[in-house]
Amino acid sequence: MKSHVTIRFYGELNDFLDAKSRQKEQDCYFYGIRSVKDLIESFSVPHVEVDLILVNGESAGFEHIVGDGDRVSVYPGFGGIEIGEVTKIQRSEQGGSRFVLDVHLGTLARYLRIMGFDADYDSQRDDPEIARIAYEEDRILLTRDRRLLMRNSVERGRIIRNKDPLLQASEVLERFGLCGNINPFTRCIQCNGTIESVPFDSQEYKELQEHIPPGVKSWCSEYQRCIRCGKIYWRGSHYDNMEKLIDRIMEVCAESRKI
Repeated sequence: MKSHVTIRFYGELNDFLDAKSRQKEQDCYFYGIRSVKDLIESFSVPHVEVDLILVNGESAGFEHIVGDGDRVSVYPGFGGIEIGEVTKIQRSEQGGSRFVLDVHLGTLARYLRIMGFDADYDSQRDDPEIARIAYEEDRILLTRDRRLLMRNSVERGRIIRNKDPLLQASEVLERFGLCGNINPFTRCIQCNGTIESVPFDSQEYKELQEHIPPGVKSWCSEYQRCIRCGKIYWRGSHYDNMEKLIDRIMEVCAESRKI
């Protein structure tokens, strides 16, 4: 038996639709049994971008089976907006704001690390490995490939809309409400490990002196070291440049709120 449902996507979910299909109800015909998740992704909308589904005005989960004549409304994240007596899609939040990024987002990973966020990235990974890490470590998967986010094992993620890494960083902060969670220079840019200060009177401090350029030792006495890879950091011109980068990202966030 052939079933007919109508579906409408709201907000930024329309980014995934062609121009003629945006901001309006669409007819969908199918045979057999179909879940809401299958219906949504048949329009190339990744399920992880969806925060609320209403079927005939009632909250529904991805596993809900749609029936003939159903009206389906699909919404993106609401942030801090009050949405009333409806139930959003339930997802694990144990991983907090920890990320894993696909191979095309290396600069974004670097920017996130500079701002102190746990951003797992490796340019040699393939899609199955990235999806596995997202699932097993409960990380938010950031990518520009919608097919990667359609894998069943991926629960949390986002298609990065912007191409400019500066705008990408602002986009992530805005989408996940992280503008107030920036903790600069606590993550290693190189390996994503945690950075800790090296006490002046410690043996470790004495040992790292041989790795510090003579020109730096002449004016600097405070150092930090990554506990994972051992990379040494000090407050030089690179530090000032990173501070300027963070300031610019925050400016972009502020500008986006005015739009």
